[in-house]
Amino acid sequence: MNRLQANLCLICVTLYWSMEVVLYSCLPPKVPLFSTSCVTSFVGALLLFGAFPKRMITECCKRGWPFLWKCVSVSILSATYNTLFLNGLKSFDVASGAFTFCMTVVVLPVVLLTARRKVSTETWISAALVLVGIVIVLGPMLSGEQLPGLGLMGCGCLLRALCIIELTDMAKEYDPLCIAFGLEFFAGLFSLFVWYFEEPRLFLALPWSRTLIAVWAIYAYVIVAISQVVNFHALKYVTAANATVVYSVEILFSLLWGAVLPNTLVRRTPLTPIILVGAALVLLGSLMEIVDLRSLPWRGTRKAGGSG
Repeated sequence: MNRLQANLCLICVTLYWSMEVVLYSCLPPKVPLFSTSCVTSFVGALLLFGAFPKRMITECCKRGWPFLWKCVSVSILSATYNTLFLNGLKSFDVASGAFTFCMTVVVLPVVLLTARRKVSTETWISAALVLVGIVIVLGPMLSGEQLPGLGLMGCGCLLRALCIIELTDMAKEYDPLCIAFGLEFFAGLFSLFVWYFEEPRLFLALPWSRTLIAVWAIYAYVIVAISQVVNFHALKYVTAANATVVYSVEILFSLLWGAVLPNTLVRRTPLTPIILVGAALVLLGSLMEIVDLRSLPWRGTRKAGGSG
């Protein structure tokens, strides 16, 4: 797999992730947030283990405690930033929330620079374009009441940046299937712990219905099992900064769902000129990472022509 193919896989992952808000909106009322995280994580992990049991056992035994500890730490980090995002997003609609969520693109290169890791010129340009797009969209929308939500989103973006860096490093060292299994298993345990404190009756307190089971089944299979495996496999061939910029394409899918889906599923968001300009800048920044400019054919043509 080359860089372009890996980036195309990451785009598919962002499409899966953008469906999360739609699935959440289909959940029956009074379903605890952590019950969904707990059940879907465990089911997703079970699906992966059921498909590749020997591979999972062999790899986990071979890697030992260092691998398991990394899975635990990243699972806790992921659960923490997701909680911050879910609480912060209450202050925003679909469009502004999607652009706020995308601040990770700007935060991550700064974190890498602080850690004295190399960040390519293309990534800095991509991050700058995405930042301009975010400012254009959020600037006129922000109000004083949204500042606490913006603060939560900012903290969440910082933790997400740290999480992406760690996951990218893990993807280059461990089996993607085992990473997905380990992360989802421990994410399920963490969610179960929090869910128990919210509602000690756990499954007995749930409003069971066919809709709830269907949403959880789709979520576990698509958002957890499939997208995570594809994500970690693609991360083997790209940098953390590259992946984060490509993840910003999720904005475009979120805007699409907010524009075309009925109000019964999501709060409709009209595509104003400002939002379209911001989305165009995000897309342009992402394309600079998706397409490897240094490998384009015209560079080789110029060299051949010059030598002739």
